Amino acid sequence: MNVSDEYRNAWESYWKETSDGRGEAIWDADPSLSAAPHSELLLRYADPDRTIVDLGCGNGTQTHYLATRFARAVGVDLSYAAVEHARRTAHGDAVEFQQLDLTDRDAVRALHDRLGDAHVYMRAVIHQSEPAARPVVAAAVAELIGGAGRAFVVELTSGSRDVLRRAASEPGGPGPKLRRVFQHGLKPADAPDEEIPRLLAEAGLTVLAEGETALPQTENLADGTRIDLPAHWFVLAKA
Repeated sequence: MNVSDEYRNAWESYWKETSDGRGEAIWDADPSLSAAPHSELLLRYADPDRTIVDLGCGNGTQTHYLATRFARAVGVDLSYAAVEHARRTAHGDAVEFQQLDLTDRDAVRALHDRLGDAHVYMRAVIHQSEPAARPVVAAAVAELIGGAGRAFVVELTSGSRDVLRRAASEPGGPGPKLRRVFQHGLKPADAPDEEIPRLLAEAGLTVLAEGETALPQTENLADGTRIDLPAHWFVLAKA
C-alpha cells in the first residue's frame, strides 16, 4: 500500500511552508532534549558501528546528532520538501537524506539491501500515520533492523491529547507553530495507547526495554510553560 494523496500532500505543504530556521517546526527540539537521551537508551543494546536510519527525519536536526553517535546516519522522510530542508544542512560523509514512503515495501526493502541490518530511530511517526498505514510502518522498522539491528521507537500517548487540547483552548487559540500543524490537517496523538505495542509485536518485534517520557516541543503555553507531550519509548529487536 501507499499513503493517501491527502496525507502526502498535507506533509508536503507543511514542509514547503516551513523555513530553514531551527525550531520552526514545533517538534524540532534541540537534540540535547531528544536524540541525545534517546541514543543513550538505545546504545545500551545497539552496536555504535552500525548505520542508524532516522525514520520521519523532517529537516534532519536529530539525524545530524545521530551521526555523531553511530557510524553513519541516514534520514528518510515522506516529504520531498522536508528532505530538501535536511540536505541544505548536510555536510560531510556521515549523514545522508532521501525521500522514502515507509508504506512502500519495495523501497524499504531496497534501503535494507543497501545498508544491511541497521539501527532505527523513529520519533512520533506511528501515532499520526493513517490507521491503515500504521501496521506497514511498524513492519518497515522490522525490515530495516533485520536480525542484528536495534530500534528506538517513541510515540505520543493519549495524555498528549490533553496537553494539546489545553494549548488549543488558550486565549487567542493555539500558538502559531501548533496552529500550523492543525491547519495542515496533521493529527498528533491519533493512535490509541494500546495500538502501538500491538503493532510492534505483530511486526515481529520484541521489546528489550521501555518507559515513559515526554517529547519537548519548541512552543510554550501562554503562561510560558514549554509544551511537553507525554510519550512512551521502546527499544526493540527482531523477535
